[in-house]
Amino acid sequence: MKRREFVGGLAAAVGVTACAQEPADCGDSAAASAETFEWSCVTSWPPKFPGLGIGPENLAQRVEAATAGRLRIKVYGGGELVPPFEVFDAVSRGTVEMGHSAAYYHKGKLDAAQFFTAIPFGMTSSELEGWLYYGGGLELYRELYEPFDLVPFPTGNTGVQMGGWFNKEINSIDDLKGLKMRIPGLGGEVLRRAGGTPVTLPGAEIFTALQTGAIDATEWVGPYNDASFGLHKAAKYYYYPGWQEPGPGLETIVNRAAWDSLPPDLQAVVSLACQAVTSDMAAEYSNGNAESLAQLARDDSIEIREFPDDVLALLRTIAHEVVTELMADDARSAKIGEAYFAYLEKASANSKITELAYLKTRDT
Repeated sequence: MKRREFVGGLAAAVGVTACAQEPADCGDSAAASAETFEWSCVTSWPPKFPGLGIGPENLAQRVEAATAGRLRIKVYGGGELVPPFEVFDAVSRGTVEMGHSAAYYHKGKLDAAQFFTAIPFGMTSSELEGWLYYGGGLELYRELYEPFDLVPFPTGNTGVQMGGWFNKEINSIDDLKGLKMRIPGLGGEVLRRAGGTPVTLPGAEIFTALQTGAIDATEWVGPYNDASFGLHKAAKYYYYPGWQEPGPGLETIVNRAAWDSLPPDLQAVVSLACQAVTSDMAAEYSNGNAESLAQLARDDSIEIREFPDDVLALLRTIAHEVVTELMADDARSAKIGEAYFAYLEKASANSKITELAYLKTRDT
């Protein structure tokens, strides 16, 4: 409450000062500052779920505090107002003003959007943020969503994910054949071509499907979220690295009419809050994954393993084929993909002599 009183008092002080300096605009400014907005935000995540679900809650709290209550956002978990995979459509139609999701869930209706979440063997979280904010990626993102009356904002990233939980060992390429695995996006297509069967499931359904044998394996996020779901109680083998999602970005999408209804100062608050949540979520996952992995490593009932080299080599080859075909078949994917991989080439050259070289030196 003290923080809100401070923010409100500061806003009032700024308004009084502005009126004193620009009396001709005082009436319009005062009217604008008094207008309030009540928005609904639907998400693809279980309510209050660590990281993913808390991210939009964090966003709503920051926006309300920074605007002294002029913009209030009510957050709904996946399935509370709309199904987890229908966030895009609900916001596009104007059923709600805002949504929080992952762009690769829009595969099938907007294939090019997958570049803004994760490309198998693609950008890490820091590389993706560099491309979006300073490499022209955000402009392409918004251009892609414009026909759907949506304004996208990068909002969160979970960092390099794990390869997933398996109820069978993966010792060779042959072990991928017939494997039923929950894996969305382009990663799912890669698995299919490797002989597996990709399955798309919302987070809340994963544990039961894995436990009952409806699926043989699942990727979700990483130790922090996987332990929250209790996936280690439903499968024995935990594989890494997360080739399918090396740095998946999350998104806030805002209905265009709702966005245009906001005065410029509230638009600025929303934009800055989204970027702040991205930074906050990275820190949360860095800490949460480290703590949860340490706990999982002490559990004798599970085995943490690295994928065999030949398996990763096959998946990398197929991933290249899948993305190349996507760009050949879809003009929007071609335009965005060319920009994505041009930036990745530069970023990779830098990462090899910075993070990668340093980690090899530190951890030997």
